[in-house]
Amino acid sequence: MRRPNILLITSDQQHWSTLGCSNPRIRTPSLDRLAREGVRFERAYCSNPTCSPSRSSIITGLHPSWHHCWTIGTKLPEDVPTLGDLVQQHGYATALVGKAHFQPLASAPGSESLECQPTLRDLDFWREFRGPWYGFQQVELARNHADESLAGQHYAIWMQENGLKDWQRYFRRWPHDPNEPVRRHVWDLPEEYHTNVWIRERIVAHLESAARSQTPVLLWASFFDPHPPYLVPEPWASMYDPQEMEPGTLEEGELDLMPPHYRMTQEAGADWSWYHEDGLHCHGAHSHRGDEAERRKDMAVYYGMVSFMDREIGRILDALDRLGLAEDTLVIFTTDHGHYLGQHGLWYKCVFHYEDLLRLPMIVRYPGRVPAGGTSAALQSQVDFAPTILRAAGIEVPGLMQGVDQYDVWCGTQEAARDHAIVENRHSRTRVNMRTYVEARYKMTVYRGQPYGELFDLQQDPEERRNLWDDPAHAQVKTQVMHRFLQAEMAREPTRMPRIAGA
Repeated sequence: MRRPNILLITSDQQHWSTLGCSNPRIRTPSLDRLAREGVRFERAYCSNPTCSPSRSSIITGLHPSWHHCWTIGTKLPEDVPTLGDLVQQHGYATALVGKAHFQPLASAPGSESLECQPTLRDLDFWREFRGPWYGFQQVELARNHADESLAGQHYAIWMQENGLKDWQRYFRRWPHDPNEPVRRHVWDLPEEYHTNVWIRERIVAHLESAARSQTPVLLWASFFDPHPPYLVPEPWASMYDPQEMEPGTLEEGELDLMPPHYRMTQEAGADWSWYHEDGLHCHGAHSHRGDEAERRKDMAVYYGMVSFMDREIGRILDALDRLGLAEDTLVIFTTDHGHYLGQHGLWYKCVFHYEDLLRLPMIVRYPGRVPAGGTSAALQSQVDFAPTILRAAGIEVPGLMQGVDQYDVWCGTQEAARDHAIVENRHSRTRVNMRTYVEARYKMTVYRGQPYGELFDLQQDPEERRNLWDDPAHAQVKTQVMHRFLQAEMAREPTRMPRIAGA
């Protein structure tokens, strides 16, 4: 049997509910097609709700505390073995197009980074550098979201080569100009120069090369949307009516039983200084109050960003069909972590471990192996992607990896491969440090050095409105879940080397 191509398609910061097949308010025909032709997993979780750690987990099969890219603004050490390294040893060609974010926006001895200024806009450098990098033989990278001043790298070269010589005017200046007007919602960048189009075009080129060479490939199409800023070209910016949007809600009193930083999000003038260690920003440590009309517009544009990305994903799927590769390609769609759209009074991503941030949209398609049109509640974790892909490719999974092989679950021949998932979030060295344990019914979050915590019964309280941490009636449940949490922590220690002798 021919080894399958692997096509990993990821969005950035996408709420798990933003799929048309489960949410009639949004239109995602391409992802709906993928779900009809594969399996949609309803209980997939990130390893960490920020970009760099979660993306590093996808390619290493390790939790952030083990691959060492433990928070945003840190680097994935380049000596950590990756999925791409392993599949290359077995004849695969590998490529990544889009967002990598394995390195920080600054460079320092021991944490050298290519993805920092002024290197990002040194196009002569990027014309020469196309890999290898983190297991990918070829990389075509960008770092900006929408009009951020981080625009550059291979994306800028592509814009220039396709006729947009003055591409800089569509992006914020660097160095930053505090007087520069802020674009909101409608981006004047011509649609054909958007990152969505660039990623689709380049991924299709890699697929065409694979079809000619008949070499199996591991390709990562890494999209940037719908990560804020909420900004997209027309017609996508006006595709959804803000008045028809229904942001999440905050119920009166629901934060009273939560740790203090939850309540602070709804207070004017709250002192967040404790959460910002070493002068570095902590995501979400600020007020989340805002104008209702503006929030609805933000949400409408967020939906438009998803729909635009969906169109280009559809064109990638069409290319698989046209090239005769669809039957031999394992397609995985997911995101790096979730997003808040008003749920519990929160917006964006932050240090609040509700399902909205931790759960992921996830779809798997592999014709003839993965059953079509199914949904599954089997727990999935980002650390499972690498070992499962290796299994699909017929490659032995190394003991170093912490993820579990989900291939039989994906193929519908096994009900579940794990009974829990663990999500880390160490946003600073000592202060903001929590871990969440999720199982079929219960969910617990523990904070390092703090007496407070969270315990939710997802069966009785799926919207997580009632924290049971201090509820006397659930004291025994808390003890039982805490014990399972500890057992899970012990069980996830990897075994890189087997024991082969008594001494």
